[in-house]
Amino acid sequence: MDILLLTLGFLCMIVGIIGSFMPVLPGPSISWIGLLLLYFTNAVPINYWILGITLAITVVISILDFVIPAKGTKKFGGSSYGIWGTNIGLVIGIIAPIPFGFLIGPFVGALIGELLFDYKDHKRAMKAAAGSFVGFLASSFMKFVICVMFLGLFVWIAWQYKGELF
Repeated sequence: MDILLLTLGFLCMIVGIIGSFMPVLPGPSISWIGLLLLYFTNAVPINYWILGITLAITVVISILDFVIPAKGTKKFGGSSYGIWGTNIGLVIGIIAPIPFGFLIGPFVGALIGELLFDYKDHKRAMKAAAGSFVGFLASSFMKFVICVMFLGLFVWIAWQYKGELF
């Protein structure tokens, strides 16, 4: 049973890292579930401090994930159309078989969204799309760093209890 929980926890860690770049997957939340699964094993005693602190970090990061792209778009003069365009463009960019689609998609999506909002002002649309893209990159980088830190914590804890786990 411990090996199954350990394996599921590790898979959650990997999916969490992938999810840090995809808006449809809550990366830090999935990574936190991976940590929780590690503590459900019989070998690792529950540490409420680690679980509580990492849960608080996960909640804060999840809130910031919505705030940062919106602030980036607004700071550069964008609208909610640009924010929606960024998210839709990211999903299409991930699915589309083009190189670096996950980077190109959000920018193009934000640009199209802003042009739908105001098709006459191309300069403002480009500026807002750049802001939305910068916000997306900042948010994704922040989630990626947290997910990698959670993975490091997972591996460190599993290593400490390797004798009991394996």
